[in-house]
Amino acid sequence: MVLLPGEKTSTRIEPARSLYNELPWIEVQPGVLDASIWIGYAWGDEPRNMAAIVVEGDDEAAVRRWAERLARRFWNARHDFVFVAPTGTLAQCVDAALAPGAARPFFISDSGDNPTAGGSGDVTWTLVHLLADPRLTGEGAPTTLVASVFDAEAVAACAAAGVGARVVVDAGARIDHVHAGPAHVDGVVEHLTEGDDTSGRVAVVRVGPDGGPGGVRVIITERRKPYHTLSDFQKAGLDPRLADLVVDKIGYLEPELYDMAADWLLGLTPGGVDQDLLRLAPVQIARPMFPFDPAMPDPDLTATIL
Repeated sequence: MVLLPGEKTSTRIEPARSLYNELPWIEVQPGVLDASIWIGYAWGDEPRNMAAIVVEGDDEAAVRRWAERLARRFWNARHDFVFVAPTGTLAQCVDAALAPGAARPFFISDSGDNPTAGGSGDVTWTLVHLLADPRLTGEGAPTTLVASVFDAEAVAACAAAGVGARVVVDAGARIDHVHAGPAHVDGVVEHLTEGDDTSGRVAVVRVGPDGGPGGVRVIITERRKPYHTLSDFQKAGLDPRLADLVVDKIGYLEPELYDMAADWLLGLTPGGVDQDLLRLAPVQIARPMFPFDPAMPDPDLTATIL
């Protein structure tokens, strides 16, 4: 009875690294054909949603033995699962990124609206706060990339204005407007592209001091689009390797971004896939459930044979 987000079960770190490393060894045991750890979907509020150990084979005793052994190891390690990166509020993350001597590029995960975790992709809470921070938009501002928010009407307005034109558009919060309303983006259209099958057309609007290289580059897409690779950014005319700060709607960094990040913090931002599961307060999941009930007794880990 455990429910954890993938950002706490990454195989980059323990205990998930050792637990998953045991699977190939279990799979070659007599009578066993396959073994898996199913983490569950942390943001699905329904009774069947929880972690599960699944072992398949043609020897019932062997399947039962290895499933129960792995389940016990998983349960005993429940308190050891931690976030794959240091975490903080958005304000704490931005302060760290702007601190003297901070490494570049500095990545912040806008984890509460990660599209590939099920987020709507148009939560504007983080973007609104970034645009309101004079350290990011005033004189001497660093180069900040924000990926991304989708709004077809805003993209159309940018396309009609053209590259180099100043635009004022309200973007995002078309689907998820619980956390914030549309972001008021007042800046210069810096790049336009036809995009791809996922994003549709893309506009990049720079909000910042006139004539300077710094400021916030807001990536606005026609449709929901994750930015997981260098090429995703390059197609929008941007190179995150040259930026000071990259704020991306993602949880754990995908390998290519992880390799290019000089430093990284996982922002515990609000949204449909909020990493702070206790803040979400689900009501339909089975209880007791860890971590919602940290003092719960040991569950029955007897294997069910199907």
